[in-house]
Amino acid sequence: MKGNPGLTPRVALLLCVPPLMWAGNALVGRLLAGSLPPMAMNAARWVAALLILLPLAWAVLATPARRAQIRARWPRLALLGGLGVGAYNACQYLALQTSTPINVTLIASSVPVWMMLVGILFYREHPKPAQWLGAGLSTLGVLTVLLRGDLAALLFLRLVPGDLWMLLAALSWAFYSWQLARPAPSLAGEQRPAWDWAEFLLVQVLFGLAWAIGAAALEALAGVLPSTQVPPVSTPALWAAVLFLGLGPSVIAYRCWGIGVAAVGPAMASFFSNLTPLFTALMSAVLLGDPPRLYHGMAFVCIVGGIALSSRR
Repeated sequence: MKGNPGLTPRVALLLCVPPLMWAGNALVGRLLAGSLPPMAMNAARWVAALLILLPLAWAVLATPARRAQIRARWPRLALLGGLGVGAYNACQYLALQTSTPINVTLIASSVPVWMMLVGILFYREHPKPAQWLGAGLSTLGVLTVLLRGDLAALLFLRLVPGDLWMLLAALSWAFYSWQLARPAPSLAGEQRPAWDWAEFLLVQVLFGLAWAIGAAALEALAGVLPSTQVPPVSTPALWAAVLFLGLGPSVIAYRCWGIGVAAVGPAMASFFSNLTPLFTALMSAVLLGDPPRLYHGMAFVCIVGGIALSSRR
């Protein structure tokens, strides 16, 4: 039984970067909840990403011929931007307004299952039993972190509207990843324009920002204010946090995720997303002075074991 030939040590390392960045996104997003409402936070994040990408990928907009390539593919690009830029994090920031972090992370940990279900229903990709078993083992590791090794904590879970927003976020990410792995004919093979990763991401961000800014405008018209449960941060800290959101979880994480999905497929890559709550726990330990505990090590073994098991043919 050979392992997945695309899961090399380099690809595995690259796939560990997005959950690390997403853990930082969760912490910084919580920090900014008292300074920015959720849709404004998402829009600010992607405006920062746009400013970072423009010097790297301006050529994709430089000539009429290249702009025509974008116009000819705008429906598919608008879908990618809507799913990966406009929807996922907006729904996550919305979820945190009414749901607890443990509920949100539990629902996010179901992404591998949704990846496989989307593959079955829309792409005729049928997971092997080992992948289902790996999904269960990896999810067990996530639960170990979230419940702090205490199964009795499950008795206190309650569903609220934010849980449904996070479910929508997980579904949007599953569809986005499959769109990367199985692109439309106009974005695959010889029909795909000669865009490098930065140019392709810039085009997605441009379309995604149309969704994000539109949602932020509706939010402002509705009079939505920042959370009163979190104290506002200073202006320098706000600018630094938005810069991090635009660079780390956006540009760096999306670049690494794109490479990983192309190498091993979205279902396999999705198992690495379950490292996010583990990284969140470890980062919280460093920032908040709460040292790692035994259940962190147990969770790491389960999550890595699930990744290893699901990667086997």
